[in-house]
Amino acid sequence: MTSPPHEPDFLANVRRELSDTRAWVDRLIVLAYAAAAGLFIVGFTLLSNAALRQFEGLTGPRPWLALVWTPAWVVAIVWITQRFFPGAAGSGIPQVTAAMDPAVEPGARSLFVSLRLSCAKLVLTSGSMLAGLSVGREGPAVQVGAGVMLHARRWLSPRSGIDDRALLAAGGAAGIAAAFNAPLAGVVFCIEQFWRGLDSRASSVVIGAIVLAGLMAVSVFGNFTYFGVIRVGALDAGLLLPAAGVIVASGLLGGLMARLLVVSMTGLPDRVSRWRARYPLRFAAACGFAVALIGWVSGGATAGGGEAHTRELLAGHADQQPGLFVLLKFVATWLSNWSGVPGGIFAPSLSIGAGLGHDVAVLLGHPATPALIAMGMAGFLAAATQAPLTAFIIVMEMVDGHAMVLSLMAAAMLASLVSRLLSRPLYGALAELQLLRLMPRAQTAADAGPSGEAGAAR
Repeated sequence: MTSPPHEPDFLANVRRELSDTRAWVDRLIVLAYAAAAGLFIVGFTLLSNAALRQFEGLTGPRPWLALVWTPAWVVAIVWITQRFFPGAAGSGIPQVTAAMDPAVEPGARSLFVSLRLSCAKLVLTSGSMLAGLSVGREGPAVQVGAGVMLHARRWLSPRSGIDDRALLAAGGAAGIAAAFNAPLAGVVFCIEQFWRGLDSRASSVVIGAIVLAGLMAVSVFGNFTYFGVIRVGALDAGLLLPAAGVIVASGLLGGLMARLLVVSMTGLPDRVSRWRARYPLRFAAACGFAVALIGWVSGGATAGGGEAHTRELLAGHADQQPGLFVLLKFVATWLSNWSGVPGGIFAPSLSIGAGLGHDVAVLLGHPATPALIAMGMAGFLAAATQAPLTAFIIVMEMVDGHAMVLSLMAAAMLASLVSRLLSRPLYGALAELQLLRLMPRAQTAADAGPSGEAGAAR
């Protein structure tokens, strides 16, 4: 017969906690770095917004200037990235995913995530905004936050119980939460993208990082709703047909976007891929010129993440959407990322989805345009990233769409299922590509041999 378990001794536990000074120091270090991650995201937001305003101020009165300005800046950004910060290229989420791979040695994580790369990512992504490219800052914010949090490792004691992967997950989640002012989305994003292999102790680190990083953002920008508050009437059976149209269209287009990005970044044995590999700067200039031309045709609507365009649509200003916006923004986003600059696809995906929802509503003559726009945002983002939980919660928090929880959830889940018929998960595929960067290091170690001298075994 087993004895009943003893109840916890409250006073003894409190004394033990208070007597462990080093544990409290470790906790304070983590919290301080979480606040620092939030401040980094605040600075990132201010700098990228200023860069986009500068581009609009320069090219608004002189649209033709972008045909020279954008290619020149793209070449400069790609050269700096490849020459000094190769780990800063692209979205940043694949780098964090790769750094969290159990097969990656702690010393190799700096190839993908570090404080140095966070600083570079912040500046270079803002440079992409200054160039007028169709990129967002939310994906890069994941790498920025993860790099800041990982830097805390050097100050933590060996018995802190906080490993590198917990710090990376906390920083990435804090980046999403602070960038979108969406703390729930930060939690779900962490669970959906990074939680495999993490122990239960990581949850407190993640939550603490999200809270403090979010507080830093709120203290500067206020407790705002990113895209305002949408007004949605009663949703009835008449919404089923247009909603199905939005879901299928966003799933197909989002899946196509994911497939194009994976194939483009991986490269195929075709003439364009060979030209990109041989002359990356010329290819970047060509992409920059094409994006500038698209921006000229769209009246500047395709530059940046598209947040202003999305806000206008949700506010009912349908005249703000130029013709063929969805197609133009889609191609501009693909080419911007293919050029090799640092930048993300979260905000552009939301903008494309909003335009898609608006077009379906107009085509079918349905009055519930804001509801279809929100469903398009959730559906396209879920299809492009294949992260449906994150997608619907981000949109719900960004538009204060609690009345549409089930609709947004259904749109995200179904669009993601459609997308999986076309493409592999985007960030997983790009993380595999990032891990290939470890091969030269492994080859160097193999050539060095047991003695550490290269060529000794030859």
